[in-house]
Amino acid sequence: MNGQPGYKPPRHGRTALVLSLAVAGMLGLSFASVPLYDLFCKVTGYAGTTQRADAADAPAAAAVSSRVFIVEFDANTASDLPWTFRPEQRSVTVHPGEQKLVFYKAVNNTDRPVTGRATFNVTPDKSGQYFVKIACFCFEEQTLQPGQEVDMPVTFYVDPAVLADRNMDEVKTITLSYTFFRAQDDETRSSAAEPRSVTN
Repeated sequence: MNGQPGYKPPRHGRTALVLSLAVAGMLGLSFASVPLYDLFCKVTGYAGTTQRADAADAPAAAAVSSRVFIVEFDANTASDLPWTFRPEQRSVTVHPGEQKLVFYKAVNNTDRPVTGRATFNVTPDKSGQYFVKIACFCFEEQTLQPGQEVDMPVTFYVDPAVLADRNMDEVKTITLSYTFFRAQDDETRSSAAEPRSVTN
């Protein structure tokens, strides 16, 4: 319409389609990135992510080596979670392949049920691929009733494969750290559980 020969009007529809597909692709990748990153961390032990196994998968022999690790325990709570949370013991010694059972204690300091979820890691980060949990309170959400105090068990071992990793030779101490957060839908549950006044 501008009168010049060979002029083609812009293709706005095609551009909009390409941009829409690009946005949809980025959105899909953003949702997929979290589980993919989680899987990567679990497989490689990256960022101190520990491994998980069934009791049947645990090594049969208890002390396969004279080497000993000191495993220290750390506990934290997010500011919006009104719990007291601490390890029952500060540390234990463990041989590669030896199963250990330890406990953390949690107390709900409120007058209503509160649900929390624990995140965890170990340091140094490179020890994550050898730190294997068989049973742990961190595998699912925990709900504590008003004033309830509970012992939360963790069963773990250090994979004997650590003995073949020269990068782990200087590691003597592994720290297992938990942080409890309020469960995302806990506020909704708490609100629904509160009695409502009825007006006539």
